[in-house]
Amino acid sequence: MANQLTRTLRTQWRARYRIVLLLLAAFLIGCTAPDAPKQSAPNVLLITIDTLRPDALGWVAGKNATPNLDRLAQAGFRFPRAVSPAPLTLPAHTSMMTGMIPLRHGVHDNGQIVSEDAVTLAALLKARGYRTGAVISGFPLRKPFGLDRGFDVYDDVLDGGNEGWLERKAVDTVAQAVAFIDDRDASQTVEQPWFLWVHFYDPHDPYEPPQAFRKDGPRGAYDGEVAYLDDALKPLIERASAASNELITVVTADHGESFGEHGEYGHGQFIYDATTLVPLVFHAPGRIAPGSSTASVRLVDITPTVLDLVQAAPLADVDGVSLRPLLEGQAMVVPPAFVETRQPWIAYGWAPLSALRQQDWKYIHAPRPELYDLKADPDELKNLHGEQIVIGDGLAIDLAAIAARPQAHAATTENAALLAQLQSLGYVSAGRTAGAVPADAADPKDRLQEYVYLSQGEQLLRANRFDEARDAFAGVLARDPDNRFAVLRSGIAMLKKGDLEAAKPFLAHATELDPEQPEARFAYADVLSRSGQTREAIVQWLETTRLQPRRVAAWSNLGAMFAQDGQLEKAHAALAQAASIEPENPQLLVNLAFLDRAMGEASRAIEGLQSAARLAGDAFEYSGTLGILILPEHGASAAKPWLARARAKEVDFAEARFQLALVEAYAGNQAAAREALREAIAAQPLLAARAHDNPLIAGLLR
Repeated sequence: MANQLTRTLRTQWRARYRIVLLLLAAFLIGCTAPDAPKQSAPNVLLITIDTLRPDALGWVAGKNATPNLDRLAQAGFRFPRAVSPAPLTLPAHTSMMTGMIPLRHGVHDNGQIVSEDAVTLAALLKARGYRTGAVISGFPLRKPFGLDRGFDVYDDVLDGGNEGWLERKAVDTVAQAVAFIDDRDASQTVEQPWFLWVHFYDPHDPYEPPQAFRKDGPRGAYDGEVAYLDDALKPLIERASAASNELITVVTADHGESFGEHGEYGHGQFIYDATTLVPLVFHAPGRIAPGSSTASVRLVDITPTVLDLVQAAPLADVDGVSLRPLLEGQAMVVPPAFVETRQPWIAYGWAPLSALRQQDWKYIHAPRPELYDLKADPDELKNLHGEQIVIGDGLAIDLAAIAARPQAHAATTENAALLAQLQSLGYVSAGRTAGAVPADAADPKDRLQEYVYLSQGEQLLRANRFDEARDAFAGVLARDPDNRFAVLRSGIAMLKKGDLEAAKPFLAHATELDPEQPEARFAYADVLSRSGQTREAIVQWLETTRLQPRRVAAWSNLGAMFAQDGQLEKAHAALAQAASIEPENPQLLVNLAFLDRAMGEASRAIEGLQSAARLAGDAFEYSGTLGILILPEHGASAAKPWLARARAKEVDFAEARFQLALVEAYAGNQAAAREALREAIAAQPLLAARAHDNPLIAGLLR
């Protein structure tokens, strides 16, 4: 039973669900009732394109054909040089949705969790009566990371890629977005305004455009992805424009992409313009006249601007400002743009970077500071820090003042009730930070060779070339034994290879180097679970759930380990927590039901399996189990349909057919009973002995 339960709990779960989170929005409704929308409230469409360089768009550089985005831009107000606060997906989108820089909202890396205290654009518009929806296409923005708060619909079903590279292609994303627009209440005399955020992941690595869109050159695949995305966008733009309400469309990106500038390929390592400049377009016929500006506006300005355009009350204490004056052709001084990346510190143990961009100057705070005159040197090739001392010192002082402001932290355990539940499961916090950045932390500019090796190792790992990946990481570890990324990814390479003993020391060391790294905790918990070190695994799964309290797999695996250890009540609590996060996930309900069965809670198990059957429909694979449970509780007539529905691949198929044989024989249906018994014994020959000892069906063996 324990082995069967463990296998069941480890079954890969499918996510096809909707979750509506209303608490924050309900609070805001109560606070902002006087600010209700008028009947003419405009719809708002926010399109964010992951990893989009401005020069990949036709209207910016004229090198890549993007006709649909070009038409939208030419009819709207264009900012070709908007500034992202961080070259990473989740931090940048969180800033976009809250109007705050990462220092203020606390999310500095993918995989962290947006705090419940962060007030988002979705929640604010929902409070004004908007129907709110999001269609997400990349793993870093999935529900467990917290940006779903305030959305009535948050569709993050991703059907391509693997693990942290899960994504959804643009054509499928557009189809779901159009479905949201069309899903309106037909009984309404005035159409309810909607806010729809559509996120596209296609330009993100790996670059795999359809062959028809692939282009020549070193970045041809990337530009092809952008062209493919542009082509796929047309139905969304047309359908949104055809809706009855006036429409405000915002198009932007979270960050750019580097193709060798300053030795970087990808994004996250540096904060040069290649990865921190993005396009930004506001399109609203009748409200915003066509125009353009080269001002360094910021992603944190999007939420204040949208609120201003829909005539909502402005947010207090945010870093962004409304760009409406610029959109209306007025003069406006945009505040300096703050930029950061903590990936060098979080991933590698090198110094983090921050920057302040003011007018045509950019100061980068690093162990060796940098200062660039962007007007004369747009490629940031000539460091003027030692020459323009007054300008550099002035920007450094301003940047230090921003860094000195009160800072937020990414969420871990989200509320007192969850903390109490963790404590009831035996959790005693082992969490501790990796410490302050040391004064002698390496400048990322001085670690370019290591960065190349790490990138090569990661590519090999993603290609399932595990030994080669470990060797590439070993080249870094030979010079930097505590490089966090090399240690963690070496362990994961060995874990994926199946060499648990080789993986274990790497992953144990990874958790020591950065105790707050959830991926290190998850991987270490996984290797301990697979190694049969159940109690040690429980500690690591508990830590993972603390760091990522909405990660269903962590709660489910914690439940499996508690069950293996015989702690069934704690196992039930952990699995119930997983099911509360994804209440429409049938596999989680099945897992709970099997645990209830093991605990002798037949009624609870029946209820759980019936709920799972309703959700899964024809894909339900536990009809036999449900029939077996129903038979002694509710009788043959209630059990028979489920017993008969059992399929050969089900775990309890043989027993279900055996019980069906008994039911049919008792009812006098000898032919049906004989056929059911034949199928039972064919699936499990040992059942012949049980049949021989049962006078009701013994005669059927002849």
